[in-house]
Amino acid sequence: METRIAVMGIIVENTDSVEALNALLHDYGRYIIGRMGIPYRDRNINVVSIAIDAPQDIISALAGKVGNLEGISVKTAYSK
Repeated sequence: METRIAVMGIIVENTDSVEALNALLHDYGRYIIGRMGIPYRDRNINVVSIAIDAPQDIISALAGKVGNLEGISVKTAYSK
């Protein structure tokens, strides 16, 4: 199956959802190339970026599940 490279930008405004986010990322761990999390204490948010190499439907499924978590926003940029 053909895969694509994508970057997910995740903003966490509700820290109560961090455990669920980490569980999702663990479930999709075999597709994740790298992950960077930055706590922005001045604004009480966390910024997470995920580099992923996976089939399009897997990337979309992960983004949808992450976006459904309370207080978490996600945007995905795909390679061509």
